[in-house]
Amino acid sequence: MKIQTVGVVGAGVMGIGVAQNLAQTGHDVILVDIKAEILDKAQQEIKNNIRFQSLFQKTDKTINLEEVINRIEFSTDYKLLENADFVIENVTEKWDNKKQVYSLIDAICPADCVFAANTSAIPITRIASATKRADKVLGIHFMNPVPMKPMVEMIRGYHTSETTIEIAQKMLAQMGKEWVIVNDSPGFVSNRVLMLTINEAVFLLQDQVATAADIDKIFKGCFGHKMGPLETADLIGLDTILFSIEVLYENFNDSKYRPCPLLKKMVDAGLYGRKNGKGFYVYQ
Repeated sequence: MKIQTVGVVGAGVMGIGVAQNLAQTGHDVILVDIKAEILDKAQQEIKNNIRFQSLFQKTDKTINLEEVINRIEFSTDYKLLENADFVIENVTEKWDNKKQVYSLIDAICPADCVFAANTSAIPITRIASATKRADKVLGIHFMNPVPMKPMVEMIRGYHTSETTIEIAQKMLAQMGKEWVIVNDSPGFVSNRVLMLTINEAVFLLQDQVATAADIDKIFKGCFGHKMGPLETADLIGLDTILFSIEVLYENFNDSKYRPCPLLKKMVDAGLYGRKNGKGFYVYQ
């Protein structure tokens, strides 16, 4: 089974990356969001990303920007998803938003269409409960920037069928991705560890143990990480980090997931990181 038409819901940082990756691997993409201006910005971001990627790619194969963009339909009309073979959801990490989206697309999409939640922390079984196709719902946690990251975390919900897993594996193979399958739990493997690390790094900064640059320098120099935890937070988006750590705190009811007050303050101040130019660092 070749999955040709893929719906991508949410044109934020992750949705943009997923749509670009799909289009670059020959898929027809329906990128849906609630506002036309968000979609206009997404189209420009994809063009910028392709130009940037072309400068640094290590192969002789050039990326045809116009061809990639033409494979993506940018729309505010969710009804277009009635033609989708597979849908990848990337909306904000808030349960009320996700629940509303899944209820909507469940009524529109074909009965055999698989839903993949690209979520950082919300349990897949909970997401599946908002649909009438729980066996066709799974998690695919893409990493940022999506086109340049070779591996994803695939999450099996309580009701996820083997057929659904196999379909998702075929689609990921078409996208050029490898995967690791894990069982459902808030935050899964990656973010149960990563969010704690980032949150604790923010506490270190708040407590004036070290500067942001020095905290990151230790992780890069001592452990060989390509990016430090605070640089990673800026890349993901501090608002997304806060949403994710709050989901972990809510689900586990464990004080170790208590969000750092400095993180909350920065989000309240609109310091989201790379997405708007200022977080722990300033970006031009």
